[in-house]
Amino acid sequence: MAHKKAGGSTRLGRDSNAQRLGIKLYGGEKAKVGDIIVRQRGTRYRAGDGCQIAKDDTLFAVKPGLVNYNKKKVKKFTGKLEFAQIVSIK
Repeated sequence: MAHKKAGGSTRLGRDSNAQRLGIKLYGGEKAKVGDIIVRQRGTRYRAGDGCQIAKDDTLFAVKPGLVNYNKKKVKKFTGKLEFAQIVSIK
């Protein structure tokens, strides 16, 4: 005789690891070469001067300086003008 009832399996209990996205360096903070400024999915923030975009859309510094965020009107693929957030190093 079994002394425990069969437990069976559950379909719950699995979850993916957090991706830790978001802004890593805010405006006015010092950035060294190679520092990650923003981790993102898609191009919510765009790369400006002193900043480049990685394969996974991460923005990183290519020169040392202060991080600067500003908005600029950009033409979208639909032809509509909208504000885009530009990240640059000054």
